[in-house]
Amino acid sequence: MIFEHNDRIVFTGDSVTDSGRKRPYGEGLWEGLGNGFVRNVDSILTTLYPENVYRIVNTGSSGFTSRDLLNTWEHDVTALKPDWVFVMIGMNDVWRQFDEPTVASYEYVSPEEFRANLTEMVRRTKDSVKGMFLMPPFYMEANDADPMKVRLRQYGAIMQQVAEENGVGFIDMQSDFDELLKHRYPASISWDRVHPSWVGSMVMARRVLHEIGCDRAF
Repeated sequence: MIFEHNDRIVFTGDSVTDSGRKRPYGEGLWEGLGNGFVRNVDSILTTLYPENVYRIVNTGSSGFTSRDLLNTWEHDVTALKPDWVFVMIGMNDVWRQFDEPTVASYEYVSPEEFRANLTEMVRRTKDSVKGMFLMPPFYMEANDADPMKVRLRQYGAIMQQVAEENGVGFIDMQSDFDELLKHRYPASISWDRVHPSWVGSMVMARRVLHEIGCDRAF
């Protein structure tokens, strides 16, 4: 288990992380952390490691692209002086290319910009924290030939390269959802194949806990 007593752990990203979290910073009881995977991670850690206090903060923001997140990095991450940082971003970088293709004024986040944004986030952060994890977006769609799923894999591969090049962690949840979708129809775990239900949020929490070395029964 890599977390230690009193560690501050910041989760940031888009709506999948946000999940209705409190402003200006999502923390504390009830819906402070939102109603998604961050809340699940906090609840399970508190249950399994009651002797420790983990200061989890959620700064996800619905609709954010990697461009938006980089622009608010000082407020959403650096100012909190975290020990650990988890970044799930990229869905809107890709999704806007599919759900708003006719909006001429929208400046989509290209693969090149996506790489640059991630690299800058890591540069600003990795030397001041105990650890950092990049988490690519996933798509709850069983058809691997779906155009948006194909594009998301391309952006996910870029994120993996940035993580490897900079020596930070990488947590890919797509395989977890692909396994679930062998048995369940996408609409049963997500109304739009992007935002997970409570079941989907638990899938995400389980993956995070596995990656941080949770060594107690879950």
